[in-house]
Amino acid sequence: MFRLMGASHRSMDAPPSCWFLYLVSALWFELISASASACPQRCHCTDRNGLVVQCSSRNLDRIPQNLPPDTAVLLLSSNSIRRVPPQAFAALRRLRELDLSHNAIDAVEADAFQGISEGLRTLDLSNNRLSRLPKDAFAKLGAQVRLSHNPWHCECDLQEALRELRLDPDTANQVSCFTAAREEHVGRPVIQVLDSGINLCSFHQRTTDVAMFVAMFCWFAMVTAYIVYYVRHNQEDARRHMEYLRSLPRTPHASKDAVCSVF
Repeated sequence: MFRLMGASHRSMDAPPSCWFLYLVSALWFELISASASACPQRCHCTDRNGLVVQCSSRNLDRIPQNLPPDTAVLLLSSNSIRRVPPQAFAALRRLRELDLSHNAIDAVEADAFQGISEGLRTLDLSNNRLSRLPKDAFAKLGAQVRLSHNPWHCECDLQEALRELRLDPDTANQVSCFTAAREEHVGRPVIQVLDSGINLCSFHQRTTDVAMFVAMFCWFAMVTAYIVYYVRHNQEDARRHMEYLRSLPRTPHASKDAVCSVF
């Protein structure tokens, strides 16, 4: 603002009304710039080849709102964040590095990184509580991703999600199956399981087919049992009805014969 005021001495011959409007415009521009880079509460901001927003170890239970739009590096590690909601960083078009490690994150929504997918270079989600991921959670994300030390459940969705991202090669072998659809995969790195030729999606498909077959068999058995019960019930009713008819007295027939003999 002072540079603008200093440079304006050449315009001192302007009318007073124009000079006043010029000062108001310059002040308004400075206020907008300051508010755009305002640091979130409980965070510390520095400018090192781009704005670095340091929010690590601040007892945060959610991602701060109103982050500066010019944030280049966002450090949110060692907090108690549990969820990454949709479009959580959509306003941070200049974001290059995002650290969400050492939190309690157990859910990443499908559109969590929408808006920053092209510019982001590194994403750290290590040391959290992630067991599953939506298969399109990292769609179009060009960043190198760390997913180590999470309790992963090795299944088709995880396989599909891994196809959409670039795992950090230094930590790829630390992405292990904490649980799995097949017991022999538990404890093994996911990359080793997939490199061995295992297709988790084909196993999932076979499991689904077996489940559908069992469900159809149970349904068929129930229908058959109902039909058998229905037929037997009707037969029993018919037998009882016949026995009832046989047990009726024959007096009407005798009186009929008597009448005929009179005539």
